[in-house]
Amino acid sequence: MKNELLYHFFSDDDFLDISNKINEAEKFTSGEIRVAIKDSVPILKTNKGIKDLATDEFIKLGMAETRDKTGILIYIVLSKRKFYILADSGINEKVEQSTWDNIRNDMESEFKNGNYLSGVIDAIDKVGNILNTYFPIKKDDTNELSNRVMV
Repeated sequence: MKNELLYHFFSDDDFLDISNKINEAEKFTSGEIRVAIKDSVPILKTNKGIKDLATDEFIKLGMAETRDKTGILIYIVLSKRKFYILADSGINEKVEQSTWDNIRNDMESEFKNGNYLSGVIDAIDKVGNILNTYFPIKKDDTNELSNRVMV
């Protein structure tokens, strides 16, 4: 059954909580946060590393099209137990990848302790706080990307 692994770790209510947390975090930043949680890697992409998979998803979701290049993707592949946080060029000009890697590591630790929802929620909180520091909300800001979790 498709998404069987996904529903072992998350419920529909969890996805709603994640979407609501993204909405809350984006009230204070012009950045655009997305979360993609995948059961597994498609067969044609099994030779790709986690960063390349995240990049493919980033492009597929239209995240490279934001006005100020301030999209950021939290990407999770459950079957591989791999996580990556990918930021667009506007963010990368001001924030080092190591910042996102540290948040990813914290999320991974939460997952190892069985705290799947709180691991994602905490990551969104941390990402949102950093984006708020460097990319505060603008007067003419619009929500450019859906806050729905991509599965």
